[in-house]
Parts: sequence; structure tokens; C-alpha cells
Amino acid sequence: MTDGERILGLGDLGIGGMGIPIGKLSLYTVCAGIHPATTLPIILDVGTNNQALLDDPLYLGWRHTRIRGAEYDAFVEAFVTAVTKRFPRVLLQWEDFAKNNAARLLERYRDRLCSFNDDIQGTGAVTLAAAMAGVAASGGKFAEQRVVLLGAGSAAAGITSQIVTAMRAEGLTDEQARRHIWLVDSQGLVHSRRPDLDEFKREYAQPDAADLSLLDVVKRVHPTILIGTAAQPQAFTEDIVREMARHVQRPLVFPLSNPTSKSEALPVDVIAWSEGRAIVATGSPFDDVLYEGRRIRIGQCNNAYIFPGVGLGVIAAGARRVTDAMFVAAARALSELSPARRDSSQPLLPPLSEVRDVAKRVAVAVAVQAQRDGLAEALSPDELTRRIETTMWIADYLPYRRSG
Repeated sequence: MTDGERILGLGDLGIGGMGIPIGKLSLYTVCAGIHPATTLPIILDVGTNNQALLDDPLYLGWRHTRIRGAEYDAFVEAFVTAVTKRFPRVLLQWEDFAKNNAARLLERYRDRLCSFNDDIQGTGAVTLAAAMAGVAASGGKFAEQRVVLLGAGSAAAGITSQIVTAMRAEGLTDEQARRHIWLVDSQGLVHSRRPDLDEFKREYAQPDAADLSLLDVVKRVHPTILIGTAAQPQAFTEDIVREMARHVQRPLVFPLSNPTSKSEALPVDVIAWSEGRAIVATGSPFDDVLYEGRRIRIGQCNNAYIFPGVGLGVIAAGARRVTDAMFVAAARALSELSPARRDSSQPLLPPLSEVRDVAKRVAVAVAVQAQRDGLAEALSPDELTRRIETTMWIADYLPYRRSG
């Protein structure tokens, strides 16, 4: 379900955002075998602030600027009340909401119905999986990583939350883990002396720091992982990548913004600037990179590796809620399938052609975590696997033939 306000890198599409829930539900079916008859795409038409759409005589939505505040919240509340009454066992995926609504709606409703936000939690989990695989391939410990993240929107919130949870599992406190993360937004480094920080930025604001550019942060921090979610093309410059590679043997560089035109760097450049040592994952698909006779495949941090399997696991286990721990479990399961763990020239994530098997592995991990969280019926591993397999629908198209 979406309200169409923040569609990929396209922005406010109003009711034209309906293609997103349709497409996502198609991926549930293709990747995880969720029967299409059990899915329902929904868009909340609360207007649009896209003037070109308001002026377009063919626009099908409500010709009104977006409602905000109490009126918006009341409409969402009415929807949630209605959908839970009609479908008591619903799994609701929040998708492509603007930053000011995404996190707060998730927090408001995550304990009232079984729901998650893919832009926050799904993006966080697939990025965490790639980072875990990269750290394993380079021989480090995840709790020792230094992460610089360009961008401070919904995707950044999900990524940082998952990183903190994973580092906590390795013995750090939340506060210690947050000190391993440096956020850089449009004004530079997020630090405690800056006024008017929102709640998310306050959590990750570096204490006693100063206004620093991304390059300055890289010079001071010597990050092992550099992540981009700011949709700023070519923001990861040659100077930045070379400075990072000067201090780290196998830098992890993740330009995650999409579409391709918004990517913070091109993989071919990152590989060249790091003298072939960088491990790269992107948000958009990119061709293999040839470097000094080596063919380096570039993995894509595609949410399709995560959310279909999460949905499958939740449904098969009968989980009553979706927790952050389930997404970390999903990330660990995906990370274990990384080809880079066996060969550092291989991508951090498996090919999308294997996504159905990936979804099954993720579903098992999610269902087991749901049981640990006390949110699902305790089942034996065999029964759990059987439920997941029987839940997966396989399209069987019979050929036509003439009769008589």
C-alpha cells in the first residue's frame, strides 16, 4: 500500500504510483510463490503536489494538493481500521511514503497489525546482508566496521537500524554501535551541535564534531563501508574513493540510489580508483567490470531478495507481527548465500535467477525468528519447512489443444 508521494527517484506521482504496489505484489508471486488471488494492491489518494499532474486533463486522481496533518492521519486510521476488520490476518506492506510519514506510520501501527515498511526495513536488511558478506569476504569482524552513510532519509534510517541490531548481536551496546556510524546529509556531517535535528538524526549525531564535508569525514574516519542513499549522482568522487582505499585494504562501496542516473558512483570508476580492491554493490543493475584481466561482477542490493521471503515466512508461520529481529535474520540468511564468501571476484549477492530459492531460505529464517520472538506457533523444523513449501504457489500453464 502506498500514497504515491515518493516513488523511487521520481517523486510525487499521485495516483500514478499505483504501479508500485502492483509490481511489488507481482514480485511476491514470482519470487516467493504467494498466490496472486491472496494479494491486493492499494493506493490512498490523498491528492498530489505535482503541479504537472494537477494541470493534466488526463490525470485520474483527485485534483487537490496533498492533505496533511490531522486530516491525513484520520484517513490512514480509517483505512487501517477497515482493512484489519475485513482481513484480520492481513500482512500490510507500507511502500514509498515520504520521509515525514514513513517512519512515524510504521511506529504507530507496527504493534497493531502485522506490517512493515520495505523502504526502511527491506532496504536495511538487503544492505546489511551485502555488508555482512563483504566483511566476511575481507576477513573482518562486523562489530569493528566504520560506516559512513551519505543521505538521511527512510532508506538510511532502515540501514542504520539494521546495522545497530547486527552489531548489538556481536556484543556492542546500541550507543556503542551508533558511534560506528557517521551520517552525512545535504549540510554535511550530522553532529550534536547542529540545531533542529529530527529524532533520527539526533540518535546518530556525532558528539563534539564540526561541520565537515563527505571528503573531510572520510579523511577523519577512514571508513570501511561507504553507503549512498542520497540520490546525488557522482557524489562518491575520485578523491573520496582514493582516500578511503588509502586506509582500507578491501573498502566496501555501496552507491545504492536508483534509478541508474541517481547512483552516487559508477562501479567501473570505483574499481579503477581503488586499484581493483573495492567490493561494490549497487542499487541499480550494472554490467560486469573488466579490470586488469579480471571480470568483476557487480551485485545489486535489490529488495526483492528480502521482502518476498519475509512475507512468505510470516504467512507460513502465522506470525502475528513483524519485528526488526526478523529482518536481521533475513539478512543473515541472505548473506550466507553470497558468492563473494567463496570467491572475492564474485558479487556480494546471488543472481536474481536464484531468487525463489533465496526466498525459501529467508522465509525459514524469518519463521524461526518469529517463533523465538513468541509471535508464532512453535513448530518443528520439518513442519515449518513443509508449511513454507506448501504455501509457495507454482503457476502451471496448460497448453491449449483443439478438441475433436
